[in-house]
Amino acid sequence: MAITIVHNGRLITPLAGTAATGHVLIENGRVAGIGPGALLDVPDATYIDAAGGFIGPGFIDVHVHGADGHDAMDATPEALHAIARYKARHGVTGFLPATMTDAGDAIRAALANIGACEGAVDDGAAILGAHIEGPYFSVEQKGAQPGAYIRRAAPQEYEAWFDLCTVGVFSVAVEYPEHLPLVAYARQRGAAASVGHSGASYEQVLNALPWGLNHVTHTYNGMSGLHHRTPGVALAALAVPDLYAEIICDMHHVHPAMVDLAVKSKTPARAVLITDAIRATGLPDGEYMLGKQTAIVRDGLPRTPEGSLAGSSLTMDAALRNVLGATGVSLAEAWRMASLTPAESIGIDGRKGSLAVGKDADLVVLDEYLEVVLTMVKGKVVYRRA
Repeated sequence: MAITIVHNGRLITPLAGTAATGHVLIENGRVAGIGPGALLDVPDATYIDAAGGFIGPGFIDVHVHGADGHDAMDATPEALHAIARYKARHGVTGFLPATMTDAGDAIRAALANIGACEGAVDDGAAILGAHIEGPYFSVEQKGAQPGAYIRRAAPQEYEAWFDLCTVGVFSVAVEYPEHLPLVAYARQRGAAASVGHSGASYEQVLNALPWGLNHVTHTYNGMSGLHHRTPGVALAALAVPDLYAEIICDMHHVHPAMVDLAVKSKTPARAVLITDAIRATGLPDGEYMLGKQTAIVRDGLPRTPEGSLAGSSLTMDAALRNVLGATGVSLAEAWRMASLTPAESIGIDGRKGSLAVGKDADLVVLDEYLEVVLTMVKGKVVYRRA
């Protein structure tokens, strides 16, 4: 029996806060015990010293397109594995590669590749399934999604996609009546049904709730806004208690004051930190492909040639630090938004998202500056800072 003990770190338990210095006992890839002290008398155990840092559940990114020069739409194992390795360096233990609006063949190839690569990745974060972002959107709220491929939902198309891989999130504009059966179908197949790139009114979002809508794609971005006479998707995201609301907390997509408003409105139990990162993440400024279009990155911020924001170059550890700077939440509450809440939003919190006996030993160690020291997936170290 393989036993590992991560010790000498402050334990982050999102439901209880930051505990005193303690240890996590890991047996065969699962958490077998959590407690104070070092537990230094276990024969044949492998010990990992957290050196006084923070030990918490690994981050879960439910919306990421790419990193390190690769994109989910490349539809190759090499691309997904490279993204997984990059994500692990920033504390992510599981993620949903996101597709983009494109021709059916391109989306199908990307999803089939995700299905073939699901699960553990050597020296990388686990691939948990897919986030299908598009093509059933509003042209007016397309953002960096290519308008030429935006179309109305077709059951014969989207139902086949669910057979290619695990679908964690399906993003769709809900103002079109023919899209509401997709919301219901996504929920029946175990996916979160998310409103995104949508010009829906507040009332149209409420109308989608009985169909199963339970998630919001990058809140404030790519949606009708907060106007006081014509409230749109953004207000529904904040006002409907049960909706999980994604937030790109890079301090560019959303002003810090609006991040604070979202977190206060949703609470850490419904606010989900995401990156929406593209292939330029981790690389110098320049021009990169996002799907079939160009993203121009200046000062780390990607935009289309027309000037629309085009995803981000954000990492999850940076999102954690940013949300602490923008709000009054505690470290444990911020950590929850990067781990347990995302896990709950896609229905995997029974095995991931928090340090709890019986759950997968997916954890990250951060130093006093909240920089990643070590990432572990199912008890295996996939990243260790030199």
